[in-house]
Amino acid sequence: MTPFIAELVGTALLILLGDGVVANVVLQKTYGHNGGLIIITFGWAMAVFVGVYISSPISGGHLNPAITIGLAALGKFDWAKVPLYITAQLLGAMIGSFLVWVMYRKHFEATPDANPKRAVFCTRPAIPSTVDNLISEIIGTFVLVLGALFLVSAKDSLGSLSALPVALLVLAIGVSLGGTTGYAINPARDLGPRIMHALLPIKDKEGSDWEYSWIPVAGPIIGSLLAAVCFSLIQ
Repeated sequence: MTPFIAELVGTALLILLGDGVVANVVLQKTYGHNGGLIIITFGWAMAVFVGVYISSPISGGHLNPAITIGLAALGKFDWAKVPLYITAQLLGAMIGSFLVWVMYRKHFEATPDANPKRAVFCTRPAIPSTVDNLISEIIGTFVLVLGALFLVSAKDSLGSLSALPVALLVLAIGVSLGGTTGYAINPARDLGPRIMHALLPIKDKEGSDWEYSWIPVAGPIIGSLLAAVCFSLIQ
């Protein structure tokens, strides 16, 4: 398996399980309906664990353009490989979200409200505010990238289970910082599924909220670069 395929497969699994838990909670007539935020944050954490665990031996388990860019900014990853990794991550996110739609197709049809249907695919702020929403994504991704850098640099390695601390970090971000924008903290995680929401024949869907879509892309990139600067100053 090549690094490109590893990133694609890892990101597809990340989104299949991550968007899948959202679908299970917000769509009508599922067994997990109204499970709440804690179920969603735990599901996303486990999605990160699975995706990183599977892909890390081959590609490093980035699964996130913010991680890839942060590592490249620190000189820990070749800039020439960045476009390839981001392409794999975006395609994987699109594939994963497509599979969620296939899995929950009847529940999309059973859900009359367009908002939860869109929420399965992409994030949306609880209180729309361009500046505040951007800051939320910057801070959330800053914590993710800085934390991941220290976890990866730790002397006591858990081997393949090193994916677990990263998953717990994502869980902490979700329960502590996820209440404002839904903590995209990953441009591919939001943009890939948002594209699929626009393309798929989802019954009674509304717009894909493209006016907001730049924030979960720009915010994580800015947060990642700030984390790289901070890490380089601390080290």
